Amino acid sequence: MDFFEHQERARRNTVLLVLYFFLAVALIVVAIYIVVLIFIVGLNRKTEGIEVVPVAGYWDPEIFAYSAGATLIIILLGTLYKTIMLSSGGSVVAGMFGGLPIPTDTTETKLRRLLNVVEEMSLASGVPVPPVFLLEEKGINAFAAGFKPEDAVIAVSRGAVEQLNRAELQGVIAHEFSHILNGDMRTNIRMMGVLHGILLIAMIGYLLLRGSFYGGSTRSYSRDNNRGGGGGQIVILLIGLSLMAIGYIGVFFGRLIKSAVSRQREFLADASAVQFTRYPQGIAGALKKIGGFDTGSRIRDPHAEEASHFFFANALGTSFFQLLATHPPLVERIKRLDPEFDGDFNKYQRESLATQEESGISQISPAMPLPEKFQATPQEVVERVGSPTARHIEYARGIREAIPDPLLESTHDAYGARALVYALLLDRNPEVREEQFKSLRSVADPMVYRDTVGLQKALEGLDQRYRLPLIDLAIPALSNLSEKQYETFSQNVKTLIDADHRVNLFEFALQNLLTRHLAPKFGITDQVKVRFTDLKPVTDECQTLLSALAHAGSRKETEVALAFEEAQRKLAVVGKHLTLRPRNTLSLSKIKESLDRLAQVAPLAKKRLVEACATAVIRDGEITLVEAELLRVVCDSLGCPMPPILARI
Repeated sequence: MDFFEHQERARRNTVLLVLYFFLAVALIVVAIYIVVLIFIVGLNRKTEGIEVVPVAGYWDPEIFAYSAGATLIIILLGTLYKTIMLSSGGSVVAGMFGGLPIPTDTTETKLRRLLNVVEEMSLASGVPVPPVFLLEEKGINAFAAGFKPEDAVIAVSRGAVEQLNRAELQGVIAHEFSHILNGDMRTNIRMMGVLHGILLIAMIGYLLLRGSFYGGSTRSYSRDNNRGGGGGQIVILLIGLSLMAIGYIGVFFGRLIKSAVSRQREFLADASAVQFTRYPQGIAGALKKIGGFDTGSRIRDPHAEEASHFFFANALGTSFFQLLATHPPLVERIKRLDPEFDGDFNKYQRESLATQEESGISQISPAMPLPEKFQATPQEVVERVGSPTARHIEYARGIREAIPDPLLESTHDAYGARALVYALLLDRNPEVREEQFKSLRSVADPMVYRDTVGLQKALEGLDQRYRLPLIDLAIPALSNLSEKQYETFSQNVKTLIDADHRVNLFEFALQNLLTRHLAPKFGITDQVKVRFTDLKPVTDECQTLLSALAHAGSRKETEVALAFEEAQRKLAVVGKHLTLRPRNTLSLSKIKESLDRLAQVAPLAKKRLVEACATAVIRDGEITLVEAELLRVVCDSLGCPMPPILARI
């Protein structure tokens, strides 16, 4: 199953979630109607001197309408409240557990190691580095949360940071990146919002039950009861107990839904982690340590129940109803990774103490320069989208280690990250560059301006393949800007790009990456939603994009025409014939508008679009570094993270 099929499966899981949800709601509505009916029948039989509307048999449309209406309103309000609360993305989920963002410039050894692993995985997969949160929990656990890769966060428990070695930690992070890439996060966060509505019934029952005990003293309750006035208190008590009992229908279905959607995904994420790292003992070792650790993977926070499906391992400890557990049994997961495991967790703990900290992690390979041109096919590009390999992780480690220290350090704080972006946009022409410096002096923060001047020299002669990785690494620090700082930063970026009155491909790529991954964090753009299940409604946009890529792939008009025609055949929009647009009609703003609309296409249709884009660029079987950079930005804009395109070995 490739990236696009995983994304489509995530959409189907949402449909399954909705079906289960409606079934649970229907049962809750019926149960509450029965309870209301019982209470009213009881009042009819026992109440003296009070006129109560009689109930005809077991069916009363009026009572059903009132009870069902009230129930549906409560469930709907609960679902809407939670959904709106979670709409800001993964940081809200991390905040629910008291998670605090790990400073990007931290010098604490084990936290720095964690951030390094996340950065390497991001560079390898083509996903900008997500913020990393630390949960002050002793259990060994982690989760990824968000709607899309651009608003994803990774949260890791203190237990995982302290207990796991680098290979094991890399396995856990690779597992979480699988959830980011496969669209599982979106299902998880929607599941939490939907399930809150049906769990709200149990919460209301608990509040009524609590109020019946603490609303008045026991003595006054007894006096009222002796005088025959405690009936109301008893009714509230019974209603509270009934609602709590009915609420467990919600709890049961909540666990059933999470189990149905989550268990198989955990096996897939484990397998993906092995594919990413090429070291099954890393993630298997993390699972073995959980089994032999006193606290295991237990999360003590009261929100653990509603978010249990987010976690790397079972956050609730041992489940009485194992069939409803959100995660497969540890031993079963481990044996799929290590068939020789005998179930002795303590044995692994003893053996791991005797091995080196970095066991299983390959030595850092030097970031060998890629040739200016190398072989690639459109099919290879499609296969790699959302599916990094161990080679990509090794390459990413090499890239990260090869970046000069001043540049790498600048990505870790908000001042340096802004200065780095400004320095990357400085023009080679001395006259244009002087105008750019003049603009920055008047509007930029003095410290940022000073750092920009300093970084200019560090960037001289920098291999171009480091440019986009530097932007990816700077995203978390730039996310920490205030709204006013971000507004100033965005305006300065635009001013620097416009200084020479033209926009080159790198400037387009940089601005597109920054806008796509930062604007949603500051509430400037909304989440992208699927609006088109096929490509027919967006043929004009396809025509614009493929024309631009065909022109970018060659300067010869005959080659451009052939590339466009072949790309059109890959696209195969039934009943539509696309026309190659002249180069002078294709502005970068027009291309961006097309990409924004094409991002709303369903996953399986995007697969054909990505293959067509790759065909337009590399029709001749070769791709340059500039073309690879352009293709990566196009895929990123479509919501299809693409790892670096590597030369064949």
